Amino acid sequence: PELPLQPFHIRTARLPYGGDFIRGRMVLLYGKTTSISVCKPVRSAPEGEFFRNGDGHECFFVQEGNGILETEYGKIRFKRGHYIVIPKGTTYRMSLDTERGFFLGIESLYPIHFAPHHLNSHGQATMMAPVTETEIGAPEFCEPIDKRGRYPILVKHDGGRVSRLTLNHHPFDLAGWEGALYPFTFHVDDHRGIAREIHSAPPVLQTFQAGEAPHSGFSICTFKPQMDGWHPRDVPAPYAHFNVDSDEAMFFANADYGARKGVIEPGSLTFHPASLPHSPQGNAAEKSTSNRGKLSKRLAVMIDTFFEPLSPTRDALAVRDRDYPMSWARLEHSSGAPDSPSA
Repeated sequence: PELPLQPFHIRTARLPYGGDFIRGRMVLLYGKTTSISVCKPVRSAPEGEFFRNGDGHECFFVQEGNGILETEYGKIRFKRGHYIVIPKGTTYRMSLDTERGFFLGIESLYPIHFAPHHLNSHGQATMMAPVTETEIGAPEFCEPIDKRGRYPILVKHDGGRVSRLTLNHHPFDLAGWEGALYPFTFHVDDHRGIAREIHSAPPVLQTFQAGEAPHSGFSICTFKPQMDGWHPRDVPAPYAHFNVDSDEAMFFANADYGARKGVIEPGSLTFHPASLPHSPQGNAAEKSTSNRGKLSKRLAVMIDTFFEPLSPTRDALAVRDRDYPMSWARLEHSSGAPDSPSA
């Protein structure tokens, strides 16, 4: 059904665990070139079965669990707090070392890479960048697996169709590879926050980008613990705003994001469509002034699209907080503060 213009709070922690890294995926928001999903697997991929995304490039944030991503490029270990970037066309399988996992998935028609404004013309991180390309987790190359048999590869193609391609040899039979396009991990601890005397805007929080700003794709920003602004008039909480050309989705790894305290829970995914104002709820902005110069405890991942509207799926609507659109008015009333511009 067509939905009215409104903000959404999708409580992904309430979605069930089940399946593996492929069959357990649930798309929550989608657009023409972008989709956002969660996956909460309880088992590794079946032995001898693989996956290849021929539709898009993938980036996963690990909310829970650890394990190994096995690819033709080699093995990559991951743990909670890692981003896992997988280029389109990569053949892989996921093995869990834990009883279950919880992943935020972001898929794009365009390659996903470090934000261009953090890099120089040679592709190296600048001296002022919060990220450094040398801190990625690259694949650990393995000896080729020279085996015969039946090895199914589930191939996603044509906008979401999945076909089974069966090889008579193991797909990881490479003797070597070269190039600059390969899967890798990057941990949030390696995104070095840039603290300022006043509020730090999202461009300094950006980790990855897909497409070409501002015409296509999206940005991925990492809101990790860092010192809040210390100017005596700084308001650490984000100011009231709306994005004219961006839909904004924000995944909260914990509930310590000051602007949404009392509203969100670990695993919350908020979605604010373009042109819809939003701000800290209740008196959160006023309360944030007591945090000047202190280390925040937040951990969140934000996706801002470029000129691409997103829509929620039925799975998302099934776990939405129906009171969220009026939460500003409710919290403003309970705090005795004046009306919020986003109420």
